[in-house]
Amino acid sequence: MQYEEFRQAGHNLIDYIADYLQQVENKPLFNDVEPSVLNDLFNEAIPDVPQSLDGIQKMLEEKLIPYCTHVNHPGYMGLITPSPNAAGILGDLLASALNQNLGAYTISPSATAMELRVIHWLNDLIGYDEKAGGNLTSGGMMANFIGLKLARDFTTKNKAQHDGINGGWAVYVSEERHVSIDKAVDAIGLGRNNLRALSTDEKFQLRIDALEEALQKDKAAGIKPLCIVGLAGTTNLGAVDDLENLHHIAVREGCWFHVDAAYGGGMLLSDKNKNILKGLHLADSVTIDPHKWFYAPLDCGAVLVKDHDQLTRSFGIQHAYLTDQSKKNNERYQFYVHGFEQSKRFRSLKVWMSFQHYGKTQIGKWVDDNVAQAMYLHTLVINDNDFESATQPKMSAICIRYKNELLSNETLTQLHRDVAARIEKEGNFWFATTELKGITWFRINPVNIHTTMQTMDALFKTLQQYCKEAAEKMKMVK
Repeated sequence: MQYEEFRQAGHNLIDYIADYLQQVENKPLFNDVEPSVLNDLFNEAIPDVPQSLDGIQKMLEEKLIPYCTHVNHPGYMGLITPSPNAAGILGDLLASALNQNLGAYTISPSATAMELRVIHWLNDLIGYDEKAGGNLTSGGMMANFIGLKLARDFTTKNKAQHDGINGGWAVYVSEERHVSIDKAVDAIGLGRNNLRALSTDEKFQLRIDALEEALQKDKAAGIKPLCIVGLAGTTNLGAVDDLENLHHIAVREGCWFHVDAAYGGGMLLSDKNKNILKGLHLADSVTIDPHKWFYAPLDCGAVLVKDHDQLTRSFGIQHAYLTDQSKKNNERYQFYVHGFEQSKRFRSLKVWMSFQHYGKTQIGKWVDDNVAQAMYLHTLVINDNDFESATQPKMSAICIRYKNELLSNETLTQLHRDVAARIEKEGNFWFATTELKGITWFRINPVNIHTTMQTMDALFKTLQQYCKEAAEKMKMVK
């Protein structure tokens, strides 16, 4: 490659990205195109004729970008994929150029030091001491997997690490868990039938009496607790379990206590709201996703561990070809010895640059703004007799529902899905529907730097109008 071409193409691309971010609210948030149309856009053999970088960018402007879901749009309030901050975007660009492999120190010395510092920052936010450690991961799925592997190895005294699990163990968690917990239980060899998904109370927190009952029932059958998983920010509602009580039970039972705060961990940045995570520091391991409520670009999750030595015991396998011959070997941190990944992306740079450019206080203010937006929507809802809110929001996630006594629950379920689909197709807002205890709700979550109170007003007015129109049509059909 001619580096002058790279320089010019890079300038052009940065200009394009800056314009895109500045003007994205004027674009349709979502383009409802059939998958077959999109597949046809990229239906070509491996290219063999070189093209200019500027020409390739023009192709992307035509084929890719118009059909993306624009998470930087202020109306995006769907899955917890936030609008990434600008400093983090540039950090990700530089990380790709440097291409440091953090699996081994010798091919990432300064990047390893930065990664360790970012992990230290996250541990400080939790309240862990100097013994703590961790790994930056691809996301909450991998972080929860590592957390449950640590649980397996700790509770079985490393026997399962060598001999496998031969049954007789269970993991306990709320029914509001993320699907990554199910996958992790499967991946560590325990099997999904040994996951106890327990009922929640009216605040959608794990019921302690349900946990105690499940523990007693299992112990009577010869099944021991491997891990208790607490949730600190459920995907649906941002609910937080009683972490202090769960820790007490885990200590009593001699098992690992893991907390999934992939989404809710962002509250640690908020001086106003962080007390909602009371007891988080008691966990043996914690999942936090900086690519969620820290507004960092994908991908960057984190598993933080109270005792770093647990990572080494669980993952410490040495390979001859990776042996560091330096006299400073003991000072050189090898992530592959203390984690799952061998080829490890330089994820910390975008997080480091985000904190350096904006500071913790500003990022925490964005978090507080999103919480306030959810609370504002809750206030609008409870003052409208045709709508209800599942519970007062603790974080940015809120579930609301249209009510109509003349329509059956089945009809209302279809109404919510139809209205959400209509709004998605129009491209001004994007959110999800979900189920809570068998009832369908609109699930709205403004984890978005660009969302405002005016956005929430416009969204609710749209919901009021479209729900009433849909209800009238359904009454006529009925």
